[in-house]
Amino acid sequence: MRGAIALGGVVLLGVLWYRLVEGWSWLDATYMAVITLSTVGFGEINPLSPRGRLFTILLIMMGVGVIAYILNSLTDAIVQGHFQAGFRLLKRRRLMESLQGHYVICGFGRTGRQVATEFAAEAIPFIVVDSDSAAIQTAQQLGYTTLQGDATQDQTLLQAGVERSRCLVAALPSDAENLYIVLSAKTLSPQIRTIARASSEEAMVKLRRGGADVVVSPYITGGKRMAASAVRPQVVDFLDGILTGAERSVYVEEFLLLPESCPIVGKTLAEAQLGRQSGALILAIRRADNTLIFGPTADTRLYPNDTIITMGNADQLRLLNQILSPIKW
Repeated sequence: MRGAIALGGVVLLGVLWYRLVEGWSWLDATYMAVITLSTVGFGEINPLSPRGRLFTILLIMMGVGVIAYILNSLTDAIVQGHFQAGFRLLKRRRLMESLQGHYVICGFGRTGRQVATEFAAEAIPFIVVDSDSAAIQTAQQLGYTTLQGDATQDQTLLQAGVERSRCLVAALPSDAENLYIVLSAKTLSPQIRTIARASSEEAMVKLRRGGADVVVSPYITGGKRMAASAVRPQVVDFLDGILTGAERSVYVEEFLLLPESCPIVGKTLAEAQLGRQSGALILAIRRADNTLIFGPTADTRLYPNDTIITMGNADQLRLLNQILSPIKW
């Protein structure tokens, strides 16, 4: 930038000299200044006075110096990776614009980092949003898509594609900031599912009032898990093994029955024969009104927008997904 300004100043100086001192027209003065600085060697377009020739020599030396400075600055920019950083920024921006049905993690502290680890283990597309440059740098080193900015601001959430995302996790240490994030997200995208971190029971109540679909307190949840581990350690280990981690052999998954694409809507479990066709175990069914049917029987009928909660290995769940959402050619 400074080099361009300096070059423009030298050109202007030459034009003014040839116009005001030598008495040339503006066109001739501009033409002479340009060909002199570019060193093309066309010669004088009008006779120059002795002092005009001395000025032209000085103008050439100044122009060479400025151009050398510009070339040196460009070389430094390439060596220092400024261009590469610009390309990386452009690539990340295009990636963010292409995200669809992704998850937004606001805050990359201890909670947010663990959430990101679980998402990465399950190959779930997500973006990390944090205002702290050190946290963003750490997330980038782990290979995560990031956006540095204040997640309580609408503009930041829009840049993260909140209107196209499936779920937002508000994992900042401040309950007030998490509440602002939930309110903003619900305003920008009313259908989005929001998960919020809370540090107290009072904060949990306020976050639910603010529109959070799920509120989790690390302290309360951690205490419950410690108590369960003390009383029922095998049960806790089993549940941990099927819910989290990258090396699982058995998974618990949920499937939403969409009326326009699911062929078993309206059938009973006996008629659908999901277990026989896929090998997966049907654990429960959540109705659209949030009624939970645990251990459904063969006579249980499936309705539009039911959510089936199942357990099985990767192949069984993949086959079940094909049955519930067959590909139409």
